[in-house]
Parts: sequence; C-alpha cells; structure tokens
Amino acid sequence: MMSDREVAPPQLNPGRYTRPFWEACANSILLAAHCRDCGHLFLPAGPVCPRCWSSALDTRRMSGDGTVATFTVYRQAYHRGLQLPLVVALIELVEGPRLVSNVVQCPPEHVRIGMRVRVRFDRQGNYTLPRFVPATGPARQSARPPNDGDFSHD
Repeated sequence: MMSDREVAPPQLNPGRYTRPFWEACANSILLAAHCRDCGHLFLPAGPVCPRCWSSALDTRRMSGDGTVATFTVYRQAYHRGLQLPLVVALIELVEGPRLVSNVVQCPPEHVRIGMRVRVRFDRQGNYTLPRFVPATGPARQSARPPNDGDFSHD
C-alpha cells in the first residue's frame, strides 16, 4: 500500500497493435513486429510495416540483447511517480529494432552510447516493463530471432 506521499507511476494503456507486446512482457518475453513480406522488424507495432506498407504482420521473439544508441538522464520528475535520476535510453536490439526504455542497475554517470545491455522485466502497477541492465559476458549475436513463442496478430 502506498503512503500519502507516494504517487503511482504512470500506467500504460495498450491498444490493438501494442497489446501483444505488453502481454508477452508479462511472460518475460520481448517481441517485435515482423513484416511477412519484406522481413522488417520494428517497434512499436502498428497496422502496417513502416518500410513497405504491407499489412501482412506477425511478431517475433527478440533475444533481449542490445546496445545503448543514445540516452538522457532525467533529474527532474515530469510525473510525481517517477524515481530520479531516471536514465531514458534508445536501445538498439541485436536483431535491429530500437525501443525506448530505461537503463537500470547502473549509475547514470556510467551509462555510455554503445554500452551492451540485456533486458530484464520489472513489474510496475498492472504491467511488466522491459528495462535494460549492463550486459556481462559476450552478447548473443543473432541474425534471425528465435521463432518459438511467437504470437501472431491480424
């Protein structure tokens, strides 16, 4: 239970195209949208492929390994429920898609562009969020994401 001073962080409101992503996160699985026509992987999911405009889409499971493409450190709260400092980063997954997330378990002054990271899933309110921690050991290089556990949508 929260005290009078604590405020819940903002909550998600998934839509038709993003719901499979959030449902997979609840099971500690990271998904990206996949175009069956041109093979493009992308996030966030939408009604058509941003590369070829095809609506022949499904999803692919990602490894969760990536690098920090860019980042910023929030030192001012834009919502009373956020814990500061907050590292907001654009993460490039080894499979290619990029997503905005947080780098955690790392002092903000140690975060660097190009830093290898690995996904971890954190329960927050009614949702499980993919956040990233510094990777240790060799990054998994995957030209093709694993297909087991794929979720399809029309």
